[in-house]
Amino acid sequence: MGHAELGKSQEKMSPDWEQAFNRFESVIASGTEATRLEVIAKLAHLSKRAPEYVLARSIPILARLLEEDSLDNSRCVQEVAAYCLYHIACRGEGELAMEIGLSGVITSLVRLLPHSDDSFRRVLIKSLWSLVTFGIENRVVVARNGGLEIIIDLLNSSTDAVSSGSMVSRERACQAIGLIGVTRRARRVLANLGVIPVLVELFRDGDTRTKLVAGNSLGVISAHIDYIRPVAEAGAIPLYAELFQGSELSGKEIAEDAFCILAVDEGNAVVIAEHLVRILREGDDEARAAAADVLWDLSGYKHSVSVVLLSGAIPILVDLLSNENHEVKEKVSGAIAQLSYDEANRVALADAGAIPFLMELLHDESEESRDNAAEALVNFSDDPLQHNRMSEAMQVPSFQNMQNRLTHIRASENYLARSTRRMSIEQLIQNPDLV
Repeated sequence: MGHAELGKSQEKMSPDWEQAFNRFESVIASGTEATRLEVIAKLAHLSKRAPEYVLARSIPILARLLEEDSLDNSRCVQEVAAYCLYHIACRGEGELAMEIGLSGVITSLVRLLPHSDDSFRRVLIKSLWSLVTFGIENRVVVARNGGLEIIIDLLNSSTDAVSSGSMVSRERACQAIGLIGVTRRARRVLANLGVIPVLVELFRDGDTRTKLVAGNSLGVISAHIDYIRPVAEAGAIPLYAELFQGSELSGKEIAEDAFCILAVDEGNAVVIAEHLVRILREGDDEARAAAADVLWDLSGYKHSVSVVLLSGAIPILVDLLSNENHEVKEKVSGAIAQLSYDEANRVALADAGAIPFLMELLHDESEESRDNAAEALVNFSDDPLQHNRMSEAMQVPSFQNMQNRLTHIRASENYLARSTRRMSIEQLIQNPDLV
């Protein structure tokens, strides 16, 4: 429902909702603090099933409660009003969140934050978070009204990590930073304000949920060529490595994405490869699969081809081809297929005994593993030094199909080496924003 539709729908309200809204409006205008708190809390409770046009009509009333700072509008009333607006912003597909943003609420929230504490601060941050989550244009409003500076100050000042309330506030603030930081201007402002070390601190010392949020927000900030190295220098790489070995699937995904960005810098790629090799040796199957997937991506960066080779990863990857876990085999065989495009890597793979494992994998029940093995073996067959060892593989249908597919692709002049599976450093410099 757009703004115009919201306005039109306000003209027609059902009798029951009309009566309820009139009472709400009357109590806010002339009721006691207790009755005000009661009707606002009730609206928040009903927000999930109230018609959107009713909620839209309540927005300017709630906004005025946050604007005014008098005895008539105590901190308790403002806290409940902000809480109610949080629930309203979460409704629909963002239209109500945008309506709230246009009402001036963001300016009020930003003004109140530095003077808030405890539950009031948590509610204000929660409300701000909902507005930037569900209303994309609200992110610009927050940045223009000094909200980024205030949020970062709050993160710096909320040092009591033991307090669950404090950590919840910091977690919400981290989420807001990650959402706002998707724009180039906001990312630059955040970095200049010193958000990187603040996020790294939360990433290191926070509880499980806060670590995930801080790591994700830090990944958003790093998605620019200027901030890749500062994020690594602040100590983020070992923390992302820890996420690989954690129990949270989302943590592995966050770490994988972050590593693929940070590895655009060659120095970072060396450090990341060292962590990945350790995880391949010591991690569980989920961590090994995630680590192999990142090595698959790193092997596609031109500057990382030698990095992976020198890291000692190849013999470990070859050993893992016989792993019983299907996902591990799929990711490992994919990494080996990528590595096989480089001559030095083919020599290392052959020396580590990869070819017999790959031939066996041609008969695997997983189609992805079969295709990855066939792709690697086709590259071996095209290598004069390895061609004679491919006679057995050439009789297997999956090898023949892959060979025909690759021959066709290369002949069509649309062939792009698998080194472009992820962007290269040259591409990133030309287009510095990844997001």
